[in-house]
Amino acid sequence: MSLRSEILDQPAVLARLLATRMDDVRRMVQEVARRDVEFVLIAARGTSDNAGLFAKYLWGIENHLPVALAAPSMFSVYQSPPRLRRALVVGISQSGQSPDIVAVVQEGQRQGAATLAITDDPGSPLAQAAQHVIFTDTGTERSVAATKTYTAQLMAIAMISVGLREGSEGRRELDAVPGLISRALDLEPVVERAAASFREMTQSVVLGRGFNYATAHEWSLKLKELAYVMAAPYSSADFLHGPVAMLDRGFPVLVVAPSGAVLPDLIPLLRELALSRGASLLVISNDREALQLAGTPLAIPVGMPEWLSPLVAIIPAQLFSMHMAAQKGLDVEHPRGLQKVTRTW
Repeated sequence: MSLRSEILDQPAVLARLLATRMDDVRRMVQEVARRDVEFVLIAARGTSDNAGLFAKYLWGIENHLPVALAAPSMFSVYQSPPRLRRALVVGISQSGQSPDIVAVVQEGQRQGAATLAITDDPGSPLAQAAQHVIFTDTGTERSVAATKTYTAQLMAIAMISVGLREGSEGRRELDAVPGLISRALDLEPVVERAAASFREMTQSVVLGRGFNYATAHEWSLKLKELAYVMAAPYSSADFLHGPVAMLDRGFPVLVVAPSGAVLPDLIPLLRELALSRGASLLVISNDREALQLAGTPLAIPVGMPEWLSPLVAIIPAQLFSMHMAAQKGLDVEHPRGLQKVTRTW
């Protein structure tokens, strides 16, 4: 499959995940309840680390679990791990092959913690190291830049969140996501034109906050991987604590700003960037005012809860990164210096 076909495959992948893996989620949730887990430690790298960042916000906000992202070198290089007995230790990896991620989950098992692997390979070392496995089942993702495996990881994380809650509303909201992504994919002609207008971009900042802080990081990574753009991701709040000083007129600022709790704080920033600082502003949003402030607006579907918006907002970001790379004449299937499976220790 090509990168584009893998991007287009995402509604089907997520629908299949919802249809086939909820029982695995329920078993894991029962284990968490039985052990009275107090916190979560997530080990991941690259795109999977950005999925972990989504889990940090989602499980913290919706499930009231403190979530930390592991420093795998504590386990693999320094061999001095923290105490994990009351933790849920989660390894997230498309391939499940990286030894340092596996080492974190193995140490969780050794200390008697609950352990979970979210992976696309149920036979991988990571899956074998964990007590519970959620198989993301994306089919083979051949492109180096992860797209459908990322949204599958987000969906698995969202399914766990719903499993930890009571009531059926969350499941109904999950079931709507594949259709929302299909509608976001219809934006491709608009996104392609937007990418053409930014094709000379060599540096940018990418802003998001709350649930979509992860989206800002993942969009930044895709721009680096595919289009070789020096894209720096920031929380919109952190951006005001110094980095905003580097802006001059025409500087590209890419913003993820769907409706939700953080939007009222984002609107004044968008207004300042567009009207006072003259930034070249591209905004992914489903809010009319946010889109009106953008020089380049990308409108995603309305009617989704903020906690699920990262699964939809990343779609135009993936398309934008792919088309920008194509505009530059770059090989999106084989980014230079990268391979599909990266093993770190």
